[in-house]
Amino acid sequence: MGLTTVDLSDPLSSAEFATFDLGRMAEIDRRHALIKEFLDREDYCALLLQQPSNYAWLTCGGQNQRGGNTGPTGSLFVTPEARVVVCSNADTARFFETDVPGLGFQLKERPWFEPRSVMIGDLCRGRRVASDTGANGTDDVSLMLLGMRLPLSGHDIEQVRTAGRLVTHAIEATARGLGRGRTEAEIAGEVSHRLLKQGVIPERIQILGDGRGRRFRYWTFDQSIVQRYCTISVAGRYQGLFVGAARTVSIGTPPVDLLAAFEPAALIAATGMFFSQPEWELFEVWNRVRRLYEKTGSASEWQQADQADIVEYEFGSVPLMPNSEFRLTPGIPLFWHPSVGPALMGDTVIVTAEGAEVVTRPGDWPTVPISVKGVNIDIPAILVVNS
Repeated sequence: MGLTTVDLSDPLSSAEFATFDLGRMAEIDRRHALIKEFLDREDYCALLLQQPSNYAWLTCGGQNQRGGNTGPTGSLFVTPEARVVVCSNADTARFFETDVPGLGFQLKERPWFEPRSVMIGDLCRGRRVASDTGANGTDDVSLMLLGMRLPLSGHDIEQVRTAGRLVTHAIEATARGLGRGRTEAEIAGEVSHRLLKQGVIPERIQILGDGRGRRFRYWTFDQSIVQRYCTISVAGRYQGLFVGAARTVSIGTPPVDLLAAFEPAALIAATGMFFSQPEWELFEVWNRVRRLYEKTGSASEWQQADQADIVEYEFGSVPLMPNSEFRLTPGIPLFWHPSVGPALMGDTVIVTAEGAEVVTRPGDWPTVPISVKGVNIDIPAILVVNS
């Protein structure tokens, strides 16, 4: 990261703060240029961004929420010449000192007791404005914005690789210390603590204890005590980008029913990851995955839950459906999470020109090599710990 230091005080624009990240600024400038091209081409005066995914994309990891699902507290009003943060005076300091410091954003603020919608209405009035919500009489161009976010840029891919390492380490470190008698909630708290320490927001945590996933594919956690085994699955957000992974740990010898379900689930996961190839449409990948479900005698299992999601600045912006014609290209990230009975797999890959790159590769964890079309893919196995 290159740093530049200047001696200024009482800044009116975030570009005037003393220290800033040159690499991030260059990437933001590139994204602003994409928006300018879009505005010129479609004859719009400005673009209004309010969704957290698009705010995070343009700011390269910024967050326009105060935490959790509290709703946006700031918007971006982008013209060919300027990018403006629209917020209340209560949020100005956070945005300009911690969120987008030194990154060339300007400010439009009102007192906290005046609705932000009034400011936005004033900015949009008399102009032809595009947006990601359709609010205030603007044109909703969400799909075009998705086309700007995907495929990921080189900057984003590096962030996803970092996120993959952090998420994987948090899950595996938590699993290695697991013992009989801990509650699902305690395990969730530990993995959440590890994630937050490293700047990863745990957007979804699943602790599937003792086969809970057989009945509830989207179970989170409760006060139930884990006696025999559990799967820890996490979808984390780092610098605005999502990554997912899952690992299964058994306290003592794994039960027969878990082993029986884990084998086909591992084969299916390896198949999905291998066929995440450039220029393939999602339905083509899906056909290979469904065939494995059938070959392994688990034909009905795929109907119980979805199999994968595209993960970027929005989780599941393009879900994997049996008839999806979305075309994979280098830079597309996918979180594969197939399940069979009590067994849930989970890893994130990025499509590259050479095939799929696994960004949640196991660390100090047992693996099982699975050959797909002559290529070995290391799938995380069941970790056995002492009771």
